[in-house]
Amino acid sequence: MTTCSALDRRAFFQRLGGGVVVLLAAHPLCSFAKESAPLYPEDFNAYLLIKSDGRVSVFSGKIEMGQGVLTSQAQMVAEELGVELGAIDMVLGDTDRCPWDMGTFGSMTTRIFGPALRLAAAEARQVLLSLAAQRLGVPSHRLLVSKGSISVSGDAARSVGFGTLSHGARIARIIEPPAVLRRSADFGVMGRSVQRLDAVEKVSGAAKYSADLRIAGMLYARVLRPPMHGATLVSADMSAARQVTGSVVVEHEGLIATLHTDPEQAADALTRIKAAWTLAPALLTPDSIFSHLISKAPAAKDIARNGDPDKARKASSQLFESSYQKGYVAHAAMEPHAALAEMKDGRLTVWASTQTPFPTRDRVAKALALTVAQVRVITPLLGGGFGGKSADLQAVEAARLAQITGRAVQVAWTREEEFFNDTFDPASVVQVTSACDADGNITLWDYLVIAAGERAALACYRFPNAWIRSAGKTSYGQGDEDNSLHPFAVGPWRGPGANMNVFAIESQIDVMASAAGIDPLAFRLRNLDDARMRRVLLAAAEKFGWKAMAGPSGRGFGMACVIDAGTYVATMAEVAVDASSGRIKVLRMVCAQDMGQVVNPEGARMQIEGGLTMGLGYTLSEELQFLGGEVLDRNFDSYLIPKVGDVPRVDVVLVSDDDVAPQGGGEPAITTTGAVIANAVFDATGVRQFRLPMLPARLRASLLGKPAIPRPA
Repeated sequence: MTTCSALDRRAFFQRLGGGVVVLLAAHPLCSFAKESAPLYPEDFNAYLLIKSDGRVSVFSGKIEMGQGVLTSQAQMVAEELGVELGAIDMVLGDTDRCPWDMGTFGSMTTRIFGPALRLAAAEARQVLLSLAAQRLGVPSHRLLVSKGSISVSGDAARSVGFGTLSHGARIARIIEPPAVLRRSADFGVMGRSVQRLDAVEKVSGAAKYSADLRIAGMLYARVLRPPMHGATLVSADMSAARQVTGSVVVEHEGLIATLHTDPEQAADALTRIKAAWTLAPALLTPDSIFSHLISKAPAAKDIARNGDPDKARKASSQLFESSYQKGYVAHAAMEPHAALAEMKDGRLTVWASTQTPFPTRDRVAKALALTVAQVRVITPLLGGGFGGKSADLQAVEAARLAQITGRAVQVAWTREEEFFNDTFDPASVVQVTSACDADGNITLWDYLVIAAGERAALACYRFPNAWIRSAGKTSYGQGDEDNSLHPFAVGPWRGPGANMNVFAIESQIDVMASAAGIDPLAFRLRNLDDARMRRVLLAAAEKFGWKAMAGPSGRGFGMACVIDAGTYVATMAEVAVDASSGRIKVLRMVCAQDMGQVVNPEGARMQIEGGLTMGLGYTLSEELQFLGGEVLDRNFDSYLIPKVGDVPRVDVVLVSDDDVAPQGGGEPAITTTGAVIANAVFDATGVRQFRLPMLPARLRASLLGKPAIPRPA
């Protein structure tokens, strides 16, 4: 993990300009990585700048990719500082201006970066109160802060604006936590559904993404790609490409590209390159990958062990042994990867669609043999990321080509390149052996996850005898993805690993509930000690109108729950299954979520609805087709994502919990989608699906010869 970079103090303040600057001496997120080197006082980061006109610049290393943090971060600052939301200017993902940040993933912006941002705003409020007390000649405790102004209590005419206090000053305050944060009962901006700050520009089409940026004289680049992963270039004849008028052809240390001031001419030149490749043997398919993962997985790592699982296994009168599988899934973001790079005055600037501006800066610097100080990454708006815009190969390609040609260069991947170069959500397997007694109490939980990782592998239930372990993967997003098991690169995908773990855990819970003849909700509550999870489950059941009945009941009802990113989620769904075609129609979904304090309720609902909708993809249709290292899906004609008509009615219940700090909201809901629909399909048909996605052909095959369960009136 790269540590925070020290800046020259004089240059730092010249960059920011005059005003009240609030700093952190040591960025709290740096401690996220245990291997980070110690930080020193010169490693400072500006969070806020209050200007002489009263406007407030907020600097955040996080990025906006549709999840709404541009707005929610501004709400947090407005609340703690005491300024109107419209007076805030957000600066996101600029490595020259923003505090160091590891990246935007893992639903960590609000729950981990948010407290630091609020501390900075609270400290700025204290600075301004001190300045106002001196100016107005009264002690700080007699002052009131409201809408960017400070007045004397009981004498509103005696007031001073933030801009007046900061005018001409260069006041730097270093936070020494804890600062005093506002109580949730006093919130006036947080907890409100405000209009998103980027709404107008996105709806009007004025919003700029990396591929929209232009620099005079820039070149558009197209990069030569192999026909499959693992292929080796034997030869490349570029003579015909060089005949395209105005084309620039680059061949440098394995990078072959055609460039032109016209993107269509650059693409035409690329088609003229005659390349010969040695292809890797195609050994793996979507069906054979699971046995491959099981046979090649490294030794498992213990996540948790308690009680005596071996004794419990021997004492069980009935064991439930299951193997769950999930295929590779593409990120399929609306915006393909793009980057624009320009070398000027000895410094390289890269505008990139990236979730990780600072790690990308470091990767670019390393690839070009530059110092970190010579590289600046600026992040425009992103059209979706979901973990897929973390590797940033396109940024390195654009930077290398800009260095080689001495021109500004833009690399914008086509949809076909997007699929080929994606870091896919890995195919994975979970093997579970469990048992319960005659009263429906779980007595054994033996759980092994292969290639998906640990996230959400620890279930929220009471397991007196449990052994939980993970093989082939430890975590996502920290550069330790285990690609040795896979025919192409894998990486974080929205709720990394949790989608698979929740599918396996919550399906297995339903297996036991059905065998015990107990209603799925009652079975869960019987084995749950966590009061918050119980409350969320009951809130979902009330909104859904759940009526107790053991499955399969023929109703097509299902449920699933999880604790993920600090958030408690319970989802219920109703489905209809067409046995003749194997098609599943999701009719309605209810999702109850306790995410602590809610910064923007409407934003939270949008994230939950979006997560459930996206989850329909990995549950019902999205599975990458490949033959060895050859990616067969290259566009949406064959790779099927949910359509508008596939989206059911969705009801969201935000379970109030203002005593808990804000938690993750972008990912938790999606992790329940596979399990809740699989459980609903079982309830409708009596047939358990152990593999995602539940494609029509697979479900139809499993239903053959199985009598239909009548749906209750």
